[in-house]
Amino acid sequence: MRITRLIIFFISTMILYWIAMAGLFISFAYSKGWILADFEFIDAKQAIVRLTEDSNITLLDVRTVKEYEEKHLKNAINIPVQKLDSSLNRLEKVKSKPILVYCRSGSRSIKASRILDKYGFTPLNVEGGIIELMRNDAEIVR
Repeated sequence: MRITRLIIFFISTMILYWIAMAGLFISFAYSKGWILADFEFIDAKQAIVRLTEDSNITLLDVRTVKEYEEKHLKNAINIPVQKLDSSLNRLEKVKSKPILVYCRSGSRSIKASRILDKYGFTPLNVEGGIIELMRNDAEIVR
């Protein structure tokens, strides 16, 4: 009887462990934009080409004000991702245009792209953020 309880406890513990691991993986995959992302991802090279060839595109930097002031892409609008929900009115006049969204490495821009997509904007998320943009010789303002 005692062995049976021990086996049931062990099996229950393992099931709960794997459910927790699956939940962590799903949460991680969501934060990386691997699942449930209804917006486009583009790499840094594609972003630079789009910026040079398409004058109908808006550039949105979702890093902090301090990070933006240190360096940013030319003509970028800065709205930190933490304030994006309450600052969407600043983007209302460009709602019909694609919005190229970047941050430092690509994580905050995914969150921002989800917010923009939710409110009917057309975000283009830059994979790798400003780090990759700088590696690909994007025009940086310091």
